[in-house]
Amino acid sequence: MPPSPDDMVLPPAMLQRAREFTGPPATARPAATVVLLRPSGSAFQVYVLRRVTTMVFGGVYAFPGGVVDPTDQPATIRTDWAARLGVPEDQAHAVVGAAARELFEETGVLLAGPHTEPDRTVAGLTASAAPTDLADSAHAAGSGAAGSGAAGSGAAGSAGSGAAGSGAAGSAGSVDSAWHAGWEADRAAVQGRELSMTDLLERRGLRLRDDLLLPWSRWITPEFEPKRFDTWFFAALLPEAQHTQDVSGEADRTAWIDPGDADDLPMLPPTRHTLRQLAACGTIEEVVAAAAHRDAGTPVQPRIDVNPDGQVTFQIPG
Repeated sequence: MPPSPDDMVLPPAMLQRAREFTGPPATARPAATVVLLRPSGSAFQVYVLRRVTTMVFGGVYAFPGGVVDPTDQPATIRTDWAARLGVPEDQAHAVVGAAARELFEETGVLLAGPHTEPDRTVAGLTASAAPTDLADSAHAAGSGAAGSGAAGSGAAGSAGSGAAGSGAAGSAGSVDSAWHAGWEADRAAVQGRELSMTDLLERRGLRLRDDLLLPWSRWITPEFEPKRFDTWFFAALLPEAQHTQDVSGEADRTAWIDPGDADDLPMLPPTRHTLRQLAACGTIEEVVAAAAHRDAGTPVQPRIDVNPDGQVTFQIPG
């Protein structure tokens, strides 16, 4: 059920743009964003970051994400992405690749594993991690979901200006590669568009673990915004032995939060609405189950109507 317009607080600058808009609308660029989850007791937390004020939609909390590179189409495990995302296969692969790339760029978390071991993911990419043996990862079932078990330390970490705690998702396990062994250089090269996600995976002898991405929704920026995005939202579990890092330079604060405790944080409607949907799930297992039935192909197009007296009405169709 869509939220009431009355409980969606919009930034004053956005309301002003809505009042002053005369058209035509800008083209919406394809984008992808990832809601990263980690266990917290019997529930879970999500990772958010506050965009620096110099960025588009700066000053608000969001999930890691960015625009799609249509030429970067890494091979996928799942074969149903076109149907799930509502676009042709090549574009679907680019959207999925962008989700994994942006997550790696902004958090250092890499959803990938060796070709020869389908149930493994890379782990221990942070500087504090020491090389470990292989461990089983969350095996994706039918819907391509990440495993439903909530194991590992999964501590309910809090946020400061730096990122995140040590919680790991599910029984997700890993092949370890220390961050100092060139991972930060690779991340920076990916961020600088010197290295594509496809090339990174090939260089490292890895394949994309896109079965750990859970398609959730699709939102298109309202027409009055000068920069618009057609954004696919995914949920994903934090792989075991990987840790988020505030490395992108695009955020001035990062946090692990309970999805139901975000009302005091400034957010745009798609972010807040997604958190409320996730909070209603309660557990990671319920998120996985819900994602299997989500419509991530039909775009949600919120609208802000301006009455003759200047009063603004916010609406989310559906």
